[in-house]
Amino acid sequence: MTNYEIADHFSLLSKLMDIHGENSFKSKSYSILAYNIEKLPAEITTMDDAQLFGMKGIGESSGSKIKELIATSKLQALEDILAKTPPGILEMMRIKGLGPKKISVIWKEMGIETIGELEYACNENRLAQTKGFGTKTQDSVLANIKYYTASLGFHLWAHVETVGKSLVEQLQKNFPANKFSLTGDIRRQENTLEVIEIVSDIDSDTLSKQFQNMPDTVVEEEPNERLVVRIPNEPVVRFRLTDTAGYYTKLFMTTGSAEFMEAFLAKYSVTENAASEEAIFIDNKLAYIPPAQRETANILELAATGSMSEVIQPGDIKGIIHSHSTWSDGQETIEQMAKACIEQGFEYLVISDHSQAAYYANGLTPDRIAAQHAEIDALNAKLAPFKIFKSIEVDILSNGDLDYNAAVLSSLDIVIASVHSNLKMSLEKAMDRVMAAIRNPFTTILGHPTGRLLLSREGYPLDHKVIIDACAEHNVVIEINAHPKRLDLDWRWVEYAMEKGVLLSIDPDAHSVNGYKDIYYGVMSAQKAGLTAKQNLSSYSLAEMETFLKVYEEKRSKVMA
Repeated sequence: MTNYEIADHFSLLSKLMDIHGENSFKSKSYSILAYNIEKLPAEITTMDDAQLFGMKGIGESSGSKIKELIATSKLQALEDILAKTPPGILEMMRIKGLGPKKISVIWKEMGIETIGELEYACNENRLAQTKGFGTKTQDSVLANIKYYTASLGFHLWAHVETVGKSLVEQLQKNFPANKFSLTGDIRRQENTLEVIEIVSDIDSDTLSKQFQNMPDTVVEEEPNERLVVRIPNEPVVRFRLTDTAGYYTKLFMTTGSAEFMEAFLAKYSVTENAASEEAIFIDNKLAYIPPAQRETANILELAATGSMSEVIQPGDIKGIIHSHSTWSDGQETIEQMAKACIEQGFEYLVISDHSQAAYYANGLTPDRIAAQHAEIDALNAKLAPFKIFKSIEVDILSNGDLDYNAAVLSSLDIVIASVHSNLKMSLEKAMDRVMAAIRNPFTTILGHPTGRLLLSREGYPLDHKVIIDACAEHNVVIEINAHPKRLDLDWRWVEYAMEKGVLLSIDPDAHSVNGYKDIYYGVMSAQKAGLTAKQNLSSYSLAEMETFLKVYEEKRSKVMA
């Protein structure tokens, strides 16, 4: 059990206590405990009692509950309160904008226990008429219910990729004479997906027996040689079975999106018993199209004309751009973050803590920025030739201004401009706000452009073409935020950005050394659009980065003159 999983138990307990109107002091203490656990420098499961009880915010009572949870995978206090909570209330907690106090009113005062009942009440305008809500809140709740229900059954690719690969590896180990391969959405590296699909030449009866003894697991046969396995708390697994001769044809036919396959079959052909996927492309005089890029019809034109470029790989990333330290809400010091970069072979680190408007994240005041810069100067002297660039993730304020004056912004090497507050905006408001930041001469990178959180928050609306055109005009880089819940800019707009000559930047938005690994997910998403290393800022070497930033130095010098 990871620290995050342990923290989730205490966070849920705190919220449920608030919903039930129980002791507010104890509820708050559990909330604080959850926060402290998330910030611990090491996994609790690796600590002995002395280390655990010596950690900030962990006393005898909380420590004993943590040990109980690790030993039994259950927290009795949580089990007790769950037993008296309707399942629909737990589901309601997943709706954005509904905190414990509001849910308590909905349940205790309105008598509503399910999301369906809540949606019906909104449509009847009853929620708006309830004290503490209003029309705006009701409209927001309705929109968030719609988004939540549309996302049901979906999973983040980052969360299921390991599951899918492990399953294929285990089956391959058990049946070495057979073939197994991921296919469909998971093979195309889709950001979110409903089902893990696997192609195999194993027979249905043999495969079924592998899952029959697993508790609460259901195996179902479907038409067209498909076998569906439903494992508790895991994504649905669908096997697409075929004979050995037709294995690669089946793999090819089930990998591509509907749009890709329709376009392919309208112009090209596939033999029933292809020797390999590569052979299918060779037979049709096409360059090989990697699975991740088998999404749209236009990729076939590039394959036919030999215009495909080699897509970016995780090893192409030369530096960490967009990271947070203990100066704001990060878990490690700048030195620890830098040394981890050096150990992992990166050439530079861009420290971009939060700006002062992000008070909830301990955002930096101008005085603290100056102090941080002094620390960075000392570390650069100590760690050379490795370099730490001075940056800030500056809040784009509601009126489109950046969160500091020109004097502060001019002291930075890189300015990452992001929206963090007042995310519920009309298209007009969002466009005015983001466009103002793009036009600001101090903006280097537009951070996570839509503010979305996959499967949780849709993000504010933007006219992507106008935004990308403006970034091209003002020489602003667009971030591909690599956090698996963001992956923002969405890959569907990366190709247009490349056409317009806009530089992209795959950035981990790391709040700890462990966050560096998220680069992988950003690269996997960017591959779908055919992004190359040359068109990605974080693939620049240290020397290339320094040359690149001279353009911004000149632009800012003119402003300050």
